[in-house]
Amino acid sequence: MEHDRNKTRLLELQRAAGTGNDRCADCGEPDPVWASYKLGIFVCLYCSGIHRNLPGVTRVKSLRLDFWENDLIEFMKSHGNLRAKAKYEAKVPPYYYIPHSNDCLVLREQWIRAKYEREEFVATRVCQDPCTAGSREGFLWKLGPGRRQFHKRHFLLSAREGVMKYYEKESRGPKAVISVESLNAMFQERKTGHAHGLQITYHTDGQTRNLFVYHESGKEIVDWFNAIRAARYHYLRTAFPNVPEHELIPRITRNFVKEGYMEKTGPKHKEAFKERWFSLDSQERNLMYFKDPLDEFARGQIFIGRRDEGYEVRPGFPMGVRVKKRKPVITLVTPGREFVFICDNDKKQKEWIDALDGVISQC
Repeated sequence: MEHDRNKTRLLELQRAAGTGNDRCADCGEPDPVWASYKLGIFVCLYCSGIHRNLPGVTRVKSLRLDFWENDLIEFMKSHGNLRAKAKYEAKVPPYYYIPHSNDCLVLREQWIRAKYEREEFVATRVCQDPCTAGSREGFLWKLGPGRRQFHKRHFLLSAREGVMKYYEKESRGPKAVISVESLNAMFQERKTGHAHGLQITYHTDGQTRNLFVYHESGKEIVDWFNAIRAARYHYLRTAFPNVPEHELIPRITRNFVKEGYMEKTGPKHKEAFKERWFSLDSQERNLMYFKDPLDEFARGQIFIGRRDEGYEVRPGFPMGVRVKKRKPVITLVTPGREFVFICDNDKKQKEWIDALDGVISQC
């Protein structure tokens, strides 16, 4: 009886208005079913697994399956997610990436460790300015030519100079000097085959260049990611001083809206279909395609304009085109050409149509 009564009290606390308990304290996932009885917060199943690895800092129980003593119920009642947020997230810098439920494990784990284990954002901490936070030096493992193996390379990031450099040999000059203006970074666990894999992109000679790097330490790779974000924030704040903060933050770094394989034919629609890896960048309105997901440069790219400029995406082949393939088809209409893509199944066709249509619909 007491177990059932306490479980009911806990679930009432989780749903209580004005507490923030109805979403995971760490990733925002709705309806969390676990809680840390040392921190007084409600968390989702996935974040509870991370908490379980920090026994000196936090301990978790299931709201539904575990027994909760009365004193723990009272502790949870006197704390809660919003109170924890006020304490542990008092000084989160504007450039620091706060992960969501669909983000990779290393981002969520380091966010949780930064908050509760290292207490990086409590009110007594002194915040670094973006220029200082956006300066970093160290070694990362970079994928070499031919996509065969990673090599240890020296990287240098300077928000003050507005550049990121990397070196193959210390005695020589930098292999590349990358402007922070076009610099972007995103985690790519599946693509790189590494839990701490990061894809860095930038513009060079009118093309988008890809670098794939990782570090053995989860903390180190997330620190690099947030240093890149700090450097980008410093650049954006300087270049666009009158743009409101809420408009700048989404432009710091970005993930591709959609990636995956499709088959593509040539401009006459009579050429053989070839499988290509596609990456859709909504911010730059750019659909890039590669022979291999880890290629340094795209084989081609398609600008995606607005609907009122003559851009459209629809299922099926263009008028008058007939192909023996029986898989789902997409036609991307642009002012200069109609592009035809073949997907593996109906689900992927719908996902690509929705993603492309989303970019076309952007103002």
